[in-house]
Amino acid sequence: MAALTTGLLAGGVPAGASSDAGAFDRPHDGFMSPRTVLGEAAPADVGLDADRIQALIDAAASYTETPPGDTHPLYSGVTVLAAHDGKIVAEAAAGWALRYADGAGTELPQDEWVAASTDTIYDLASVSKLFTTIVVLQQVEAGRVDLDAPVADYLPAFAANGKQDITVRQLLTHTSGLVSWLPLWRDWPTPQARIDAVLATTPADPPGTTYLYSDLNMITAGLVAEEVSGQPLDDLVAEGITGPLGMADTGYNPAPESLPRIAATEYQAAPPRGIVRGEVHDENAWSLGGVAGHAGLFSTAQDLARLAQAILNGGAYDGERILRPTTVEAMLTNENTDFPGNAHGLGFELDQRWFMDALASPSSAGHTGYTGTSMVIDPQSRSFVILLTNRVHPSRNWGTINPARRAVAHELAYAMSVTPRTGDDAWRAHEGDTRTSTLSLPVELAGSSTVLFDLFVDTESTDPLALEISTDDGASWSPVPFTARRGADTIDAGAGTVSGYQGRQWWNARAELEDVDGEATLRWTYRTDSGYQGRGVYIDDVTVRSRGLPTIHGDEHPERFEADGWSMVSS
Repeated sequence: MAALTTGLLAGGVPAGASSDAGAFDRPHDGFMSPRTVLGEAAPADVGLDADRIQALIDAAASYTETPPGDTHPLYSGVTVLAAHDGKIVAEAAAGWALRYADGAGTELPQDEWVAASTDTIYDLASVSKLFTTIVVLQQVEAGRVDLDAPVADYLPAFAANGKQDITVRQLLTHTSGLVSWLPLWRDWPTPQARIDAVLATTPADPPGTTYLYSDLNMITAGLVAEEVSGQPLDDLVAEGITGPLGMADTGYNPAPESLPRIAATEYQAAPPRGIVRGEVHDENAWSLGGVAGHAGLFSTAQDLARLAQAILNGGAYDGERILRPTTVEAMLTNENTDFPGNAHGLGFELDQRWFMDALASPSSAGHTGYTGTSMVIDPQSRSFVILLTNRVHPSRNWGTINPARRAVAHELAYAMSVTPRTGDDAWRAHEGDTRTSTLSLPVELAGSSTVLFDLFVDTESTDPLALEISTDDGASWSPVPFTARRGADTIDAGAGTVSGYQGRQWWNARAELEDVDGEATLRWTYRTDSGYQGRGVYIDDVTVRSRGLPTIHGDEHPERFEADGWSMVSS
């Protein structure tokens, strides 16, 4: 997806925006057709590995089971949905929307358990922030908000205690310097007093100097949208997002008749709410009447799929447009280049392997929610995965859901095969953490030699692929610097190693060996740490040329290689 160079203009109109009504029918660079409407398809029908899609479903379900040696599952219930190329390829549920009676994990009588289903309604927690962001950007498109204007222009009370220079953009990118959280529900007696406390708070850092994720940013952003529109946030969301997209099960403060379909969350003793079900889990959002910029929305996986596809379509779905393509483009462009590791668009988190795993890329966008929810949208592969759980049922202290988030993203990513660059086969390194794979090729060299190979690398930055050479039968190894090119782009592996995201594309790699005579061994070594995974490492079409000696074509003689942790994959 092409990055916007100018972002949203100061006057509130997206750069390049057009008022031409016919533009709705024209695909925008980097997006799917705005007419794309979700359907269902077998994984193989859209080019996916059916076994990996089944593994995605199985992985999500597995965390509802208590592992050996533990006393409880990671989460009680789950609904998962994955889509690719406009087709839903996985939709499943497992476990229980309601299971426990108290915070200690005492189970209800089994006839009172409620099974999770594909239409279970979950408390989205911080995934709600995406809706607030979209509402604010709709106000930008309407000319009511300038992203680079001080928030105090819209909310004069916000200027108190040194916040006069904080901009709306800094709220949406979490660079405002506001503190992460305040116990609004506990320390202020009324909803208005709690709002006043947010407006009066003192920042922790000067604006623009640090990245600090803060609920107060999005509470304030919601207040801005309300002020300039003259409408409450829940109406803005209903009229601007859920209504147009047909998200019938999405909203704040669910109706009592929806209760049988709602997943329970935590047993709360302070405040004394008991098992929370049908009301927002977040205490601050609850104390604000259930509607707040940072939390409060309930939804289903099916509804969220419509929003995800609308993002992939450039802001439109089923004949309705909620954002202009240029606005979506800006929303998915990293605003936080000054804060490495904290890539963030407008409201959306970007390129975060800790929950996106192998779907992570500079344009991969999404968000997580404290209750156990997440959504990952990958425009590059035209895919998304939604994981909804009630992991805080009955206690927030039962553990992190991140392994499950990574597992479903990983399986969807690996369901999309990497096709060999040349011929029918390519070498693929191991898939997994804390492992080492070596692919060795014995060669005979004379004087100056050239090593050519095709290279695909998409890894965590701390999981390197190294090219090395040994001239003493493996007793010692030396790095082999190489370069890789694709068109005008170049990877300079001057230390003989490469890692990180490299565009999910094949590169032509070249290494020059000087003054090496006799028998030697070339070795490609891939090492992973205990962290996260990318799409992996592949090597293809290895060719070694040495003056006066026959050229070695690895594809023609795969038996020459010694592989430990590498395997051959076919097209």
